[in-house]
Amino acid sequence: MKIFLDCSDPELIASAYETGLIDGVTTNPSLMLKAGEDPMHVIKEISAIFPWNASVSAEVVGETAEEMLDMAQDYLEIGPNITIKVPCTVEGLKACRELADDDVHVNVTLIFSTAQAILAAKAGATYISPFVGRCEDNNINGIELISSIKKVFKLNSITTTSILAASIRSIDHINNSFKAGADIVTLPPKIFEEMYH
Repeated sequence: MKIFLDCSDPELIASAYETGLIDGVTTNPSLMLKAGEDPMHVIKEISAIFPWNASVSAEVVGETAEEMLDMAQDYLEIGPNITIKVPCTVEGLKACRELADDDVHVNVTLIFSTAQAILAAKAGATYISPFVGRCEDNNINGIELISSIKKVFKLNSITTTSILAASIRSIDHINNSFKAGADIVTLPPKIFEEMYH
C-alpha cells in the first residue's frame, strides 16, 4: 500500500515527504504551464526530493508515439526515479510498449474502463491510473472500476502492473480505493492533510 502526492509544487511535496509517508508523485504539465513554470525544471526539483527507487511521474504530450518518446527522453535524463506518464490512447500505448521494452517505468493515465486497463497492462505499463473522481463525473463508478481491474489482474496473474487510483477528491475515495484493491492512491496535498483528522 503506497501513497503518492498529486502535486507539482516542490515546496509542498518536500514538506509532505518529510513525514516519511509519501512514496512518490504524479504531476501535471498543463498546471505547471498555467502557473508559468517550465515542466522540465519543476520535474528536476521534484526528482531531487526523492530517492532513486521512488516514482516521479512526468507526463508527455504529443499527437504521435514518436513525439511522446522524444519528450520522454528529455525527462529520463533527469534521473532513475522518473516514470513516464502517457495517455491511454493508441499512440500512448505504442509509446508505452517501446518504453517498457527499454525497462522504463510507465504510468498509463486516463483509465476509464477495465478494457483500457487490460490494454495498458499488455503494453507493459508499470502503473495504470483509473480516474475515480472523473469516472463519477461521467456516471461511472470509479471504485467498482478499480475492483473490476483488480479481479481481472488477479485471475490472469498480472503482477507487473500496479493499480494507481487517481482523481481522488475525498477521504472516502482513498478508503474505498484501497478496499477495492488499489495498490497506490495519488492524492492532492489538501486531502493528504485531511487524512490526519
